[in-house]
Amino acid sequence: MTRKLRWPEPSTTPDASGLNRRFRITHPFHPWSGQEFELVTYLHTWGEHRVYFHKEGEHLVSVPATWTDIIVEDPVVQVAAGRVLFRATDLIKLAQLLKGLRGRHVKEITS
Repeated sequence: MTRKLRWPEPSTTPDASGLNRRFRITHPFHPWSGQEFELVTYLHTWGEHRVYFHKEGEHLVSVPATWTDIIVEDPVVQVAAGRVLFRATDLIKLAQLLKGLRGRHVKEITS
């Protein structure tokens, strides 16, 4: 019996899923907000999903996928129609962080 090893592709390997579409930057404070670009690839790098594209024929650039319409908008944010400041998952992560920090004490600085 031959055992087949499955190795994950490195994050630098181009996405082979065949994504060939245009996307729009939706982050309200990004200077390219509202502009549409041709997707080159979609990768998980630097701890997050990023979209890669060429800006007006320039070198390859990337932005977080959450700043684009590639990622489906969080249903809570969608239903809230701009009235919600935080997503539930972010608030849960914040609560966990605060709980972890609660038991720690900071030493007082004395001169």
